[in-house]
Parts: sequence; structure tokens; C-alpha cells
Amino acid sequence: MKHYSDLEFLRLSKGQRFVYKLTAFFCGIPRAIGRLFIKIWSLIKGAFLAIGREIGDVCSTFKNGDWKTKTSFLVMGFGSFARGQILRGVLFLLFEVVFIGYMFIAGGHWLSLLPSLGKEGPSSEYNAVLDTYVTAYHDNSFKILLYGVLTIFFIIAFIYTWRVNVKQNKISEQILKSGKKLKGSKDDLRSMVDENFHATLLALPMTGIMVFTVMPIVFMVLVAFTNYDGAHNGFSNNLFTWVGLDNFNTLLSWSGGNGGGQSYSATFGEILTWTLIWAFLATFTNYFLGMGVAMMINKKGIRLKKMWRTILVMTVAIPQFISLLYVGKMFARNGLINLSLMDLGWIKQPLPFWEDPTWARISVIAINIWVGIPYLMLITTGILMNIPADLYESARIDGANAWQQYRKITLPYMLFITGPYLLTSFTGNMNNFNVIYLLTGGAPTNPAASGAAGSVGYTDLLITWLFKITTGAESQYYLASVVGIMVFVVVAFISLVVYNVLPSIKNEEDYQ
Repeated sequence: MKHYSDLEFLRLSKGQRFVYKLTAFFCGIPRAIGRLFIKIWSLIKGAFLAIGREIGDVCSTFKNGDWKTKTSFLVMGFGSFARGQILRGVLFLLFEVVFIGYMFIAGGHWLSLLPSLGKEGPSSEYNAVLDTYVTAYHDNSFKILLYGVLTIFFIIAFIYTWRVNVKQNKISEQILKSGKKLKGSKDDLRSMVDENFHATLLALPMTGIMVFTVMPIVFMVLVAFTNYDGAHNGFSNNLFTWVGLDNFNTLLSWSGGNGGGQSYSATFGEILTWTLIWAFLATFTNYFLGMGVAMMINKKGIRLKKMWRTILVMTVAIPQFISLLYVGKMFARNGLINLSLMDLGWIKQPLPFWEDPTWARISVIAINIWVGIPYLMLITTGILMNIPADLYESARIDGANAWQQYRKITLPYMLFITGPYLLTSFTGNMNNFNVIYLLTGGAPTNPAASGAAGSVGYTDLLITWLFKITTGAESQYYLASVVGIMVFVVVAFISLVVYNVLPSIKNEEDYQ
């Protein structure tokens, strides 16, 4: 690709500039991916180097430390007790006692069963009291995986706390050798509500994030490497086990799906393509049309501005669950729209809004515009009012028409302010369950793709396909987990690429 200087670029026509920018963007993707992998490798390398430094520091601390520090390697908090820091000593020792007690009572049991996810499933045993055979439940694969992950997190937390304990002993030794006095328990308490108050406030939220966000994500990822489904739920039915990369091979395989239909890979690719098309159109149609509505309402000379805004806001106030279900029935074959058009003589047969794949996809995009425009109108109204009027006045003096003012002033300003919102909106539309499921339920059915997993429809997004995979008697939780991981990879890649080219990130100082 030929690179132009700034002067050569300015001499190009508008069409040539567009082609040059488009070519530069696509040519830059491999370099961006290469830089991403380099950054990932640098992070991995840095992590290993940091671990090596920590291990070296621990060894050095034990070698050069006094007997109080060395004892603290085994009995956490002993050094703090011996040096008069009672509160720190109590906290460290209490955490160690709780950890050892948990590992002895339950943690060791869950870890021992984690490699197998259970050894004895449900069995039929004779009950002498009832004089009949009853089902006896033994191991529970779901609980083993869940508590096994929890135990691993607890072990990591213990290792981190033990490292802090060792580091505290090293720092305390250095302070005493310098002739200074150590902080007492009162000083520690005062520090928790003063200079370290941020850490005190963040302790509970961070714990909540780890327990209720990070750990479920890790659990979901691990499910992708098992055969967890309706027939192997780990308790009332058979136990589920580890299957390695078999589920990923299944999803990426080009062989036929269940019932000899379309392969899993082809089904995933087809749904992913439609999901990306839907997310793009649903994001930018709402964005530009919502901006257009806001500009029309804000235009000088428009009367009853409050009334028009109120009408649009009222559509937001109606729950989507009600409005989308109602609109879905209106566009049905025997719905209000078709019946009205037939009564007027405009059509002779009902229009296939939900029966034909192309009609269905266009219909959901059009209805989503009706749903999304009010939100974008509210968002863009405030931003439009903040664009300096002097810019438009100067443009008019220079002879710029309305389109040129929009392209050179309004649109760049809006994209700069709302760039991050567009990215999150695109991601949200990729996972927009409500609009698709409440309008069509994924219909019309795709016969070829439905053999892979679930009843796949032409309007199904990845999120609605996930719902279908995980419901019913043959719920394939393992496949849903694999699809979830693939969705995360796609969304993360798109987000990283787009985020790094957003004007609000690259040229943050331009609008200061």
C-alpha cells in the first residue's frame, strides 16, 4: 500500500481519500492483531518475571530475616504479635486458622473429587421401612465443580495473604533497624479510616466482584470442558465428567449435527454473521435516525417542542415486554396490519412478516428503530445543545450548506462524545435478547441449522440460540458454555479494535 504525505493526501479527491482510508484501515488490522499478540506476550512475560521476583524476595526475606520473621512463614501473624502489632497479628492468624479449618473439613474433600467430578452417581437401594426401592444420591458433580473452584480461589487468597504477611515482617524489620517506631493497633485502625480509607471501602465490593462475577465466569468456562447437559446433570441423573476439548471440536466441526442436519460450525457461523449484521444495523440506524429526530425537534421555528419530546418519552415509559409482544401480534399473519391492508384492498394475501426469512429480519430491524429512537433522541438532544453556536455561524458565513455543517461540525462532535456509547450499544445489541425473542422467538425456523442444536431460526441471535440450547429436556449446557466463550472472544476482539480507533480515545485533547 502506497503511503501519502499530508500534502499528497490533501490533493486527492474525496473518493480517493475514502478509498485510501478504507485500505489503510484494513491493512492496519494485521498490524493491530500483531501488536495485540505482542502485548499479550509482554503481559505473560511480565507476569512470570513478577512471580520470579516475588519468589526471590521471599527467599531473601527468609534467609536474612530474624527468628520472628522466619516463624511467621509457618505461623502467620507471629512476627506482628512479637513486635507489638496485635491487630495485624490477630487478622493474619485468624485467616490462617479459618483456611486450615476449611481445608481440613471440606476443602480437601472437594479438591480430591475435582479431577473426576464424582465417583458414585445415583443408585437404586432397598428401603426396609418403605419396603421398596428408592433412589439414593451420592456424589454431586455440580457441587464438586462449584466448591472446587471456590476452594481454588480460597487457596489463591491464602497465598496472597501469606505473601502480605511475609512482606509486612520484612518492612517491620527494616523500620526497627532504622530506629523508627512501628505503628500500633490504634494507628492501624486510624489508617483504615484515613489514608487507607479507599482500601477499606473497596474491600467489600472487590470481594463481591470476585465471588459473584469472576468465580461464576471461571465456573462457566470450566463447564465448556465437561459433558454437563440434561442427561448428565451431575446429581439426579448421571454424573458429568471432563471431556477436554471435545466440545470445541464439536462446535468447530464441519460434520453434520444431530439428526444429520447442518454442522455445528456452519450453524454457528450463520448465526454469528446475522448477529453482527443485526448489531451493526440496530446500532447505527437508531443512532443516526435518533440524532436526526433530535435535530429536527431542536431546529429553530419548530413549534410544540416539549410535546414532541413528551410523545417520544412516553414510548420509553411503556415496558418493552408489553409493547414488543403487542407489536409482534400486530404483524402476525392474521394480525392487525395484514387485516387492515387487506380491508383497504392494498394487498390480496397476508404479507409474510414472520414467515419469510428476509421479511422477518427487515421487520425486526424496523421495529427496533421504533423502540430505540426515543433513547437516542434523549441522549443526543443534550449534546446538540452544547455544540457552540459560533461554529455554525462561522460555517454559514463561509458559505457552508446544511449538509456540510452536519458533516464537518455536528457529526464529528457527536462521534467524539458518543463514541464509547456506540461501542457499548453495539455490544448490547449483540446480546439483545428482548427484541428478538419477544417479537419472533427466532422464527422462521431454519430447517438445515436446527439439526445442530436447538430449534434455530433465521432471526436467532447468539444469545437467543444460547437460551434454546439451555432449555428443554436435552439442555446442552456444555455447548452453551462453548458458545459463550466464542461470543466473548468475538466481542472482546471487536471492542479492542474499535476502542483503539475511537476519536475520543486517540484525540482526547481535541475537544478540551
